[in-house]
This record gives sequence, structure tokens and C-alpha cells, in this order.
Amino acid sequence: MFSGIIRLKGEIVEKKASLAGGHLVVQAAALSPKIGDSVAVSGVCLTVTASDGARHHFDLAPETLSRTTLGRLKTGDLVNLEPSLRLGDSLDGHLVFGHVDATAEVVSVLPEGEGVRLTLSLPEEIAALSAVKGSLSVDGVSLTVTALGPDGTVSFAVLPFTLAETTLGQLKPRSVVNVEADMIARYVARSLSLAGGGLRQ
Repeated sequence: MFSGIIRLKGEIVEKKASLAGGHLVVQAAALSPKIGDSVAVSGVCLTVTASDGARHHFDLAPETLSRTTLGRLKTGDLVNLEPSLRLGDSLDGHLVFGHVDATAEVVSVLPEGEGVRLTLSLPEEIAALSAVKGSLSVDGVSLTVTALGPDGTVSFAVLPFTLAETTLGQLKPRSVVNVEADMIARYVARSLSLAGGGLRQ
């Protein structure tokens, strides 16, 4: 489990992908995981299979390649990295599983104050799980929703620090990002769906 607070970035130095799955090597000197540890790579929970100094290896399942942006990455691209939380760690963002629900396209990145107003076009099922002042994970970054549009768009106010310390500063219209709905919103929606169908627990 993760918090969506990104403290370091890494660079893709090797990537292999096929219908059977893939392999990713990320260079990040400040990351020191053990084999078997979980690391969120741009919001996707991956398991460390090997670590050679500053280079860390991850295997990619076909589902991961098809559902997330990791299948689009190429060598030289930067990714957000977050080691998994441990008991007693500070939860400064929100609870993030690293189980990406879908990808979303950037509609606009507009200057707003000292930061930017980032607007995404969400798939219908994710838009239904979003609420103003609620949280979404965007490429692994915990963001607070500032506005929702009737067309399934969602907007965030992104501060300069976040733009500088994560890959969100590189986004532009038509960029594609990983999105994970808030865990609480997902379970509330599920409960309401069951109640609406006449099921009782």
C-alpha cells in the first residue's frame, strides 16, 4: 500500500514487452529496495525481482501492459517512484493500492497562480467514483479534485513543488496517465450498488 506522496523519480534504462508480458529496469540511485519489495512505478504496484546498485528490475504482466501506461514507456522516460508504506509511516496523501483502474488523457494544462490547473478526461466508471475535494492517484501522485465537469472531466490544482518533484511537470494535452480511484469511494459505490439491487448484507 502507498500514500501517493512521491519522493523520487527514476529513469527507464531498459524495457522489454510482448504479448506474454515484459520486463522493466529503472535507474534510481536513491532507491534501495530488497528483492520482493513492492514499489509503485508511476502508480503501478510492481515487485522488485533484482536490484543491481542503482538499477532495479521489475517483471510486467500482460494485464499491466494493457491497462496502464507502462506499455507505452521507452528508455529515457522518467517515472514516479514510491516504496510501499510500513506500519508507523506518515500517511500524508491518501491510501493508494497501486492497482491502476484505467488510463486517462490530459485535456489541458493551464497556468493557475504559481502552479497549473490540470484537467483530465476520465473513463465513465472512474468519473463516477470522483468527488470535489476527494482524492485520485494520477501516475502515482495523490491529487485533490478541485472540479468535475459534466463531460467526465476532472481538474486538479497542481503546485510548483509537485510539478518539479514528479513527472506531472512534463504533462501536456494528449498525454496519457495512470489513474486509480480512491479506495473508500470504490467500496461506497459497491455497497450502494448492492443495496440498489435489493441485496442485503
